[in-house]
Amino acid sequence: MILDKIENYALYATITDRLAKGFEFIKNIDPNTIELGTYEIEDKAVFAVVQEYDTKEIKDCLLESHIKYIDIQYVLEGTELMGVATKKDQKVLEVDTEKDFIFYEAETPYIQLVPGMFTVFFPDDLHRPCVKDGAISRVKKVVVKVQV
Repeated sequence: MILDKIENYALYATITDRLAKGFEFIKNIDPNTIELGTYEIEDKAVFAVVQEYDTKEIKDCLLESHIKYIDIQYVLEGTELMGVATKKDQKVLEVDTEKDFIFYEAETPYIQLVPGMFTVFFPDDLHRPCVKDGAISRVKKVVVKVQV
């Protein structure tokens, strides 16, 4: 897992060419004008989903990981907490290979994401997005899916 501010993205863009393409997409968007939806970056190998939602109670947020894709999650607006854990020894609740989700049951520590921050989650990194930080917040976020 990586947690950083977007101005430091170049430190991680050299990990893979596909990650570099994902970071370039994020770096070049205008947070004020980008519309919600899916953006193809490199066929199905790299694409972005711009989404907006209200944060929720912990009990309403699922702990997940992915098999086929690395996630870059970049917050444009709002504040959210995100639970984080490693995959080792976690109880699997559901596997959906078609949608590339594995859901888990586990307690997690939380990190706070504010505008300008991003996370990178690799297949062994579990994450519980969308958790409210005290009060409910409206979050606008870009999730770039990078094929492994």
